[in-house]
Amino acid sequence: MVQQVTSGIKISVETNFEGTFYKNYKVHFAFGYRITIENQSKDEVQLNSRYWRILDALNHEETIEGEGVIGRKPMLKPGESHTYNSGCLLSSPFGAMQGYYSMANHSKNSHFKVYIPPFKLSAPFALN
Repeated sequence: MVQQVTSGIKISVETNFEGTFYKNYKVHFAFGYRITIENQSKDEVQLNSRYWRILDALNHEETIEGEGVIGRKPMLKPGESHTYNSGCLLSSPFGAMQGYYSMANHSKNSHFKVYIPPFKLSAPFALN
């Protein structure tokens, strides 16, 4: 598990390898990740959008931007947390992800970024 705290918001990430499959005559490696967003600040905050940078071992890069996470824009009071599961596909058995959430601080009427720490994606069969 990797963790990082930005402006009182703690991000924890756990990953797992889901398997391989073929699509359009090409092998894909599926990875899942579980993210917990914990509000350790004294203010009420809301996650508005996300930005991801996904890299694989073949130097393919993909960026993803969008509103909320899994169709939600969670509001977190001090001490509350939100956990969700998602995933990605890579063209290689190794890769990494990192990014940030755009958040609103409703107590101070301000906006800020919460960084998602870089985390590795690796298929266990490919490890030496």
